[in-house]
Amino acid sequence: MTRRSLADLIAHADELADKFENDDHEPTAEDLEAPLPPLMAVKLAAFRRAAAEKELAEAVRAGRDAHLSWRELGEAIGTTGEAVRQRYAS
Repeated sequence: MTRRSLADLIAHADELADKFENDDHEPTAEDLEAPLPPLMAVKLAAFRRAAAEKELAEAVRAGRDAHLSWRELGEAIGTTGEAVRQRYAS
């Protein structure tokens, strides 16, 4: 798996959000009851992951602005402070 930078993840989340926001398809009752086709399920999961990554990055930035330590942020995420610093430090 290729490791992408935080900027790449945010840009990807924004691209996916634009695609979903610009979809003018009005769902029918049948659409809502039918299971998602596998490719759409993958795209939706990728969108959710990108959105969650963006939200987490923003929360980490807010935590740092509030003077939380990397250790505290790492504990909140379930990893080490060093791992969080490496991933989210500017």
